Amino acid sequence: MATKKASGFRVEHDSMGELQVPKQALWGAQTQRAKDNFHISGRPMPEAFVRALALVKASAAVVNGHLGLLDAARADAIVEAATAIAGGAYQEHFPIDRYQTGSGTSTNMNANEVIAHVASAAAKITIHPNDHVNLGQSSNDTIPTALRVMAVRETEGALLPELEHLRNTIDAQAKAIGGVVKTGRTHLMDAMPLTFAQEFGAWSAQLVSAQARIEDSLKRVSRLPIGGTAIGTGINAHPKFGKGVAKALSTATELRFEQNNNTFEGLAAQDDLVELSGQLSALAVALMKIGNDLRWMNSGPLAGLGEIELKALQPGSSIMPGKVNPVIPEALVMVCAQVIGLHQANTVAGQSGNFQLNVMLPLLACNLDEAVGLLANAMRELADNAIATLKIRKEHVAQALDRNPILVTALNPVIGYEKAAKIAKRAYAENRPVLEVALEDSGLTEKQLRKLLDPAALTKGGIKG
Repeated sequence: MATKKASGFRVEHDSMGELQVPKQALWGAQTQRAKDNFHISGRPMPEAFVRALALVKASAAVVNGHLGLLDAARADAIVEAATAIAGGAYQEHFPIDRYQTGSGTSTNMNANEVIAHVASAAAKITIHPNDHVNLGQSSNDTIPTALRVMAVRETEGALLPELEHLRNTIDAQAKAIGGVVKTGRTHLMDAMPLTFAQEFGAWSAQLVSAQARIEDSLKRVSRLPIGGTAIGTGINAHPKFGKGVAKALSTATELRFEQNNNTFEGLAAQDDLVELSGQLSALAVALMKIGNDLRWMNSGPLAGLGEIELKALQPGSSIMPGKVNPVIPEALVMVCAQVIGLHQANTVAGQSGNFQLNVMLPLLACNLDEAVGLLANAMRELADNAIATLKIRKEHVAQALDRNPILVTALNPVIGYEKAAKIAKRAYAENRPVLEVALEDSGLTEKQLRKLLDPAALTKGGIKG
């Protein structure tokens, strides 16, 4: 690979000629060209993606070895080097900016060159980045394959466990405080009562639905285009290569992958990844609703709703002593806004396929990695530092409930809508409990009214009488 040495550098060559590469770098000429060409974000491809790509390279070497296309020494050396990268080694040798060629060819060659360098040194034989490490592959199928492997691994390994943890935390709090009745709100205005268990239960149900949608989308993301090579025809790949790599990846990750039965789709279209991105965006929408509910419920503590008290985590103001803010829900809603924005970018990226290839694959990889990581971390913080530690301000909740004029809704079937409306307006105008005013104006006895206006009973619905 190297043809001569210079001070602090070595000279590498590729099909375009020679150039200098830092002496200690494990990459070669094509990586160096990309490193020199792209100075945009200063951020390399995500480590999770590099690890997934290395798993693809290891699996490809296993299959090529079994098919007799690679000798055992080279296959074993490639597998060993790629597996080390998949485990987190040599990450500093993947320097290429994430805003690069849209196929991810630069990162594919970065992996090929690093693996070839490490494997050659270990096995003391020549292992070529293209002829051996990239055997039976193209950037056009390995990059979208690695993208899907990363997405499934990160979603299954990080996101879904944190989603379940959050839901379990909500359910536990609902069970602990669920019997407390509070004022419901529609249009941010007082409405009929409900229990905290019912309110928290709606959050939990949102998360159950979000999980089901994400898990369903993973069925399609798990179909890999490996074996399609350059444009989907499978040129230069053994007919058994693609299915073999999908099986090897399933073994290596303990997840279920299969080869897409139409590799043209997997190269040209990224609809399944846009679908997954959309489900992450939908989860963000659900979490933003939960976060904003918590902020409203915590508002005050004197001039707001003041229904709950979130754990005080840090001072809330540099000028107002004693102020404490709902910092975890605020961080959460910023995460949600970012994830929703990432999905818009992913939508544009997904439709940027021209004929046989999508040309925004690195953007999809980076955005999905960021969205999954942000959501997983934010859900953990929300569960442990907001939901699990919040307290109900029962006395304040009860006072607001007693003066809720909307309780008269339960009197509609008995005294009629218009008479009930007059009682509600008078109770509000005089700042008196509905029960007191209803005793004076409804013609019903106290026993009847206490039964009809019992907030706990009203949370069960139905017609009272």
